[in-house]
Amino acid sequence: MAETKLPAPKKQRGGHQKLLILDAGAQYAKVIDRKVRELCVESIIKPLDMPAEEIRQGNYTAIIISGGPQSVYGDEAPKYDPKTFELGIPILGICYGMQLVNHLFKGKVEKGGTREDGQFDIELDTTSSLFSGLRRKSTVLLTHGDSVTEVAPGFRSIARSPAGICAAIEDAKRKIYCVQFHPEVDLSLDGIVMLKNYLLNIAGFKGDFTPLCREEEAIKEIREQVGADNKVLVLISGGVDSAVCGALLKKAIGAERIYAIHVDHGFMRMNESKTVVTALKSVGLEIKVLSVEETFLKATTKINGTETPPLEECIRPEWKRKIIGDTFMVVSDQAIKDFKLDVNKVLLAQGTLRPDLIESASNVVSTNAQVIKTHHNDTALVRQLRDAGRIIEPLKDYHKDEVRELGKSLGLPQELVWRHPFPGPGLAIRILCADKPFDISEEEVKKTAEELKTYNKDGIYATLLPTRSVGVQGDARSYKQLCGLSTDKENPDWDMLFEMAKEIPKKVHNVNRVVFVFGKAIKEPSLHTITKTLLNRATCDQLRAADSIVTQELVSNNLVKKVAQLPVILFPCDFGIEGGRGVAIRTFITNDFMTGVPARPGKHLPESVLNTMNAKILKNVKGVSRVCYDLTSKPPATTEWE
Repeated sequence: MAETKLPAPKKQRGGHQKLLILDAGAQYAKVIDRKVRELCVESIIKPLDMPAEEIRQGNYTAIIISGGPQSVYGDEAPKYDPKTFELGIPILGICYGMQLVNHLFKGKVEKGGTREDGQFDIELDTTSSLFSGLRRKSTVLLTHGDSVTEVAPGFRSIARSPAGICAAIEDAKRKIYCVQFHPEVDLSLDGIVMLKNYLLNIAGFKGDFTPLCREEEAIKEIREQVGADNKVLVLISGGVDSAVCGALLKKAIGAERIYAIHVDHGFMRMNESKTVVTALKSVGLEIKVLSVEETFLKATTKINGTETPPLEECIRPEWKRKIIGDTFMVVSDQAIKDFKLDVNKVLLAQGTLRPDLIESASNVVSTNAQVIKTHHNDTALVRQLRDAGRIIEPLKDYHKDEVRELGKSLGLPQELVWRHPFPGPGLAIRILCADKPFDISEEEVKKTAEELKTYNKDGIYATLLPTRSVGVQGDARSYKQLCGLSTDKENPDWDMLFEMAKEIPKKVHNVNRVVFVFGKAIKEPSLHTITKTLLNRATCDQLRAADSIVTQELVSNNLVKKVAQLPVILFPCDFGIEGGRGVAIRTFITNDFMTGVPARPGKHLPESVLNTMNAKILKNVKGVSRVCYDLTSKPPATTEWE
């Protein structure tokens, strides 16, 4: 790097110091922003290629460069302005950000033989200001395939992973610090301390940014966007997000200007529609229920100019989500006609959250983020409506915990505020559809099964299942196979099971999710048969019944607040029983809903509750071969299975 520097930024006049987050395509960019807000620092997210001159004129106190899915030496590496590093502003590079800094300053970054995906205990050099006050060992989240193999001149290594890979570097003189892990997520246990050290101690933030009341800001935005004459049509899905959105709209512009509809698409949980209508009526918002199950099942859409099969025949997860999202829009347009509203004076309101947009790679958040999954409320059609100014999303800058706090302040019932998140497409995305086993090549199946054999120990057997699920590895989406762990032991060794679930996706590259299979041990290295599964009333009723049993057990044992989310999934693996299917229980412990861990039996919930769920599902839900318990953190697996 040349030593020539651009003119120093002018001293800020009044207001709060600002942090610039340069987004290299990370799924966690908004989580960085959220963690920074917790430390009372104002932050702004911009693309990585923001010109250095704009940065200088923006009077930013410091910079964080996010992670991203690309390689610094790849053709698709995001562009950046090298002069950014000549501004004399403190910089923290995270994951890809570290690799970029090391590459730019003439160090080496190479693709290694070992991916590091998941939690690891790394060794810190605590003489570094970044790690001030911490112990030498720290548990962090790593998600990378490329690694720093030679530290750039002027920098020194300040952390190493268990594999001996460089996990952090610094040039304290230039106040440039970089970490290969993600300090912004809950899975990095000391991450908030590291961010505090960087922001307050190294960069010199005062930590005095106290944002205006979130409720007041959202109400102001609603009133400005809706104006004096427009009316609002709001879709209430059944989850807490859309309910809070509806209640917030009512407070902002009054119930008389709101047309609230609840779309019962046939994919709701047991008694879901009745519950949400009653809850919102309690805060003065009347809801019209549209029963349109057949409309959704028969619906198609066009993707890249090609018409999809009807939803009831659709296999591909992304197609299912897009059909459902587009059909929501069609139904809302019909509702506008039924209400005899002027289409030019109606806005469509949605309870879209920031994590939804991040995972959909929406340009509302960033132009660089990779698609992890398409959310029903961020399809191409929704984006067209958004660009046309016809969609209002007052919660688009909120995370789930912030929405709950907002719901409380709006006076919504506690039982609604604390309900577990339920996706707009409902059970449709919790039924994994397939008409044939999901198998990689026969050669790869054999290879993967052989790799899994190394985990057959202490009475536990690892089996490759003919089902795939979505995951997030290295900031990008992965569709990979499912591994089932089973045992004949009456009392499973949960610590060992969770340790295996942590290790298998790191070492076995065709697997991104691991489950424990209740019942007798499965000693075959792989299973190959499934039951054809499509979206219809029978499969929805099957999952609805299983989901109801799990929910009732959670409520009756007062565990709703201990578990942040609990999807129940129906998947086509028959486990050797013709016509049978699997049911998976996916508990999720998280604060930010971008990362998280499954609940540990005996720690977060009693093992007896799980055993009761298993027994009741097998007894009362016809056609279920086995019940499974998801053991996988996010990442490498997502919360939902598709």
